[in-house]
Amino acid sequence: MKRIDIDRRRLAGALGATAALGLTGCATPGSVPRGSLGRVLVVGGGYGGATAAKYLKKWGGEGIEVLLVEREAAFVSCPLSNLVLGGSRRIDDLTRSYAGLRAAGVRVMQDEVVAIDAAKRRATFRKLADQTFDRIVVSPGVDLDFDSVQGWNADAQKTVLHAWKAGPQTVALRAQLEAMPDGGVYVLAIPKAPYRCPPGPYERVCQIAHYFKSAKPRSKIVVLDGNPDIVSKKGLFLKAWNGQYKGMIEYRPDSLVTELDLRNRTLITEVGDKVRGDVLNVVPAQRAGAIAAKTGLVNANNRWCMVDWITLESTAARGVHVLGDATLSAPAMPKSGHMANQHGKAVAAAIVELLNGRTPQPQMMANTCYSFIDDKSVVHVASVHRYDAAKKTIEPVAGAGGLSSEANQLEGGYANAWARNIWNDMLS
Repeated sequence: MKRIDIDRRRLAGALGATAALGLTGCATPGSVPRGSLGRVLVVGGGYGGATAAKYLKKWGGEGIEVLLVEREAAFVSCPLSNLVLGGSRRIDDLTRSYAGLRAAGVRVMQDEVVAIDAAKRRATFRKLADQTFDRIVVSPGVDLDFDSVQGWNADAQKTVLHAWKAGPQTVALRAQLEAMPDGGVYVLAIPKAPYRCPPGPYERVCQIAHYFKSAKPRSKIVVLDGNPDIVSKKGLFLKAWNGQYKGMIEYRPDSLVTELDLRNRTLITEVGDKVRGDVLNVVPAQRAGAIAAKTGLVNANNRWCMVDWITLESTAARGVHVLGDATLSAPAMPKSGHMANQHGKAVAAAIVELLNGRTPQPQMMANTCYSFIDDKSVVHVASVHRYDAAKKTIEPVAGAGGLSSEANQLEGGYANAWARNIWNDMLS
């Protein structure tokens, strides 16, 4: 593992907290003349969509009308939601209003886009009348492939939860853990990568182990990982599992869950291994959100959306841009909230340039992923990404970023500051 000093950790935390986050050459307030440059629809109010809407308005001013359409009434952060399972946070702590975006001049509507005619740049809504736009930004996150696990039907989904989208399922899974008897078994199934938040499942193991250690010390955790090994921060997670949580966690690699026997509360792997648990938590395979597929934007592995990495414009539909977890990630680019925030700023800068008849420029992007080992100690990985004109993609910058040397409470402070600042960056 690469050791990094306090100054570098502070720099990584600062990168996660600021509005700039490595983006250069962006339009700035006042650079756009007043007048009607165009209308932009943003579909989805998560890390990518909310950021795109805010910065389109911030940099476009009165020249750009921005409509953000989001199904939920409020933003709920997936990053830090594992802390709800560990018991150190409540879901309300992760919930933020869209009032700040409205105050900034973004039209925010609680509605759903049910269809997009990409050729006409026309959107059909569940409640609003059909409308046309000059540009459309699609930031739909991921959909969960429940069909990847046989027997995980609609009834089974009521009790075998994923909790991979923060909100009611997070609260419900916490309730299941609280109701589980001391000495019970919690089983977590992890899909093959890529999936949203690479270190997220392993952080979840730490958080639940932290809860069990104090409240249910005879309980066990079984991890059925569809991957051949831990995919992120391996050494740091193993140090915790073999240290402060020693004897509590059984990790099984190459154990892709493909079947659920609900009656016997058993998960079955592709090689036929059967694992029974008192609480079953399945994170299924994932793909771009449904509106991306319905619009014809999914053009990689029948799961993800390919984009031009200068403008984030879909390679399948001109004038439609795709952000965040729904994209076919560039090399070493994680599907993370921080990276979606970067996409949001990059697409805002590109659209402002395009609507002004100028040529967009490639942007630097940075990423920081924090993972809580317990309620206070944290580890992180940080990276910087730069456009490669020859390869027409974004590549990681060698030597930039870094990895924690060990879990520590100082980084816990950075992680909490990162959350507060990035939520303000998106939504205020």
